[in-house]
Amino acid sequence: MASLLAIGDLHVDHPENARLLDELRPSDPGDWLIVAGDVASRVGRITSTMDLLSERFSTVVWVPGNHDLWTIPGDAVQLRGDARYHYLVELMRDRGVLTPEDPFPVWVGREGAVVIAPLFVLYDYSFRPDGVTKDEALARAYDTGIVCTDEHLLHPDPYPSRESWAQARIEYSRSRLDAIDPALRTLLVNHYPLVEEPLEGLRFPEFSLWCGTRSTRDWARRYRATEVVYGHLHIPRTICCDSVTHREVSLGYPHEWRPRGAPVLAHELLVDAPVGAR
Repeated sequence: MASLLAIGDLHVDHPENARLLDELRPSDPGDWLIVAGDVASRVGRITSTMDLLSERFSTVVWVPGNHDLWTIPGDAVQLRGDARYHYLVELMRDRGVLTPEDPFPVWVGREGAVVIAPLFVLYDYSFRPDGVTKDEALARAYDTGIVCTDEHLLHPDPYPSRESWAQARIEYSRSRLDAIDPALRTLLVNHYPLVEEPLEGLRFPEFSLWCGTRSTRDWARRYRATEVVYGHLHIPRTICCDSVTHREVSLGYPHEWRPRGAPVLAHELLVDAPVGAR
């Protein structure tokens, strides 16, 4: 029987991760693969990786991560911000890969019909302690040296800030999710977690600023999610929040996965997953 599989944060810029790609293969011709962002930091490596995966799997679904959207000096493509995102969307479509801009596909498996909803929802610096302003939280991050490289390489053009870009993506994504048949359950996919609970595992809490938005807190329940898939944190694990499974499927950097032994390359989804409240 075909399976619905997921992986995130491949980071194939690292040779050890790139070599692992040979092991990322379907066990059934009908297997689908969800890629939860951060394939690579250069367009050429993103496309070569997605070429391989789209040739192997029956259907591939992709959401962008922050590394995919970086504009790095020396990259052949110097597009920034929203233009870079839409350029990648077109490259994915050329390969038959589904994106957050395409009609949501429906997976029919052991749990019945589930709408797969790939999302591109950024962060807005709202994952911070109550009573602390964004400026105060950023100042603390800079003081401790825990500052995401996005501050230098992830440009929000043509939006005036990453927060305003995030707000536009929140509104767009919410409108698409609202249009799903309310009789159907969903599987929500985003590079960033949709709730704050997974951030409890961060080694450096200051990094939370770049990890999501409180605006998505109720989406799993509101949109009848049987499961939420995310990456970004490089802490692969599964938690239950508000009766919904939230599963991080990150590979991460070699120095992170090596101590854990052989990395899990394909996380199987919708296996005995609890159904969120309707």
